[in-house]
Amino acid sequence: MQVGVLTVPLGGQSLDEALEYLTGLGVEMVELGCGGDPGDDHLPMDEYLDDEEAQAELQALLDEHGVGISALATHNNPLHPDEERAEAADEQLRNAIRLADQLDANTITCFSGLPAGGPNDEVPNWVTAPWPNEHLDALEYQWEEVAIPYWQDMAEFADDHGVDVAIEMHPNFLVYNPPSMLKLREATNERIGTNLDPANIVWQGIDVPEAIRYLGEEDAIHHVHAKDLRTYESNKDVTGALDTKPYTEEIDRSWIFRSIGYGHDMDYWKDLVSTLRMVGYDGTLSVEHEDSLTSAREGLEKAIGTLDEAIFETQPGEAYWVDSDV
Repeated sequence: MQVGVLTVPLGGQSLDEALEYLTGLGVEMVELGCGGDPGDDHLPMDEYLDDEEAQAELQALLDEHGVGISALATHNNPLHPDEERAEAADEQLRNAIRLADQLDANTITCFSGLPAGGPNDEVPNWVTAPWPNEHLDALEYQWEEVAIPYWQDMAEFADDHGVDVAIEMHPNFLVYNPPSMLKLREATNERIGTNLDPANIVWQGIDVPEAIRYLGEEDAIHHVHAKDLRTYESNKDVTGALDTKPYTEEIDRSWIFRSIGYGHDMDYWKDLVSTLRMVGYDGTLSVEHEDSLTSAREGLEKAIGTLDEAIFETQPGEAYWVDSDV
């Protein structure tokens, strides 16, 4: 496995400066935003797509620093009921797939998107309960009329370009947990999988190693975000897990994102890494810094230090003890 970093928090620096800093910390892979919520500070689409000279210069820079690209990131809502917003997100997604193909990156990270609850609605609707019954009708509309047809077409597009689409399971999107992830995968093809972000599912009450096993049985883990989360039970006992207070009101929230090691201990991260290896994932753990209690640099440095201890750098050796009489 390799330690990687989503470079968005370093957007104030040039890519050359960011890579020099990260490789000094032992980082081997980078995830580069190319549009949507991650922005495109380090990989502007209009500068690199279909431009072989610019792509060659990028590859030379990566080679100079000895790093590879784990994925291109473009997080947006291609299922939005506002047609202009949906079309812009769709264009970003397709261009990210094309650029990943041209750069031999072979993976993009994104969201599933979230439709409205019906054809005449104007706002995306995240259904969280089966009653009143019209919510189930809305969920059926979202899947059958919008999401599945859209993603079937996108999955074919991705397959034509040899690129895996790693969808981050995230609340307020249609794919937010392992069952919804596999539902979309089963309706499309094997190019559709997950960008596993443990912090986005653990607050829902999901056991992360069990989720890895569940998704790993279908070879549905295409990429992994390394991000931690701390639950504050005294607040959760009153508010519950669903908490709409701003992330900056840390002391009052049920949970907040933390730097790796500040939400869960080393045993948790070692178990997560071990379970990933059990299901055959040997790719990048891409650090996503979203800790509001520390700076980006300190958060990245603490996270990388924790992952360095947790990950396996070598392949498993022969199980010599299996046939041993000892």
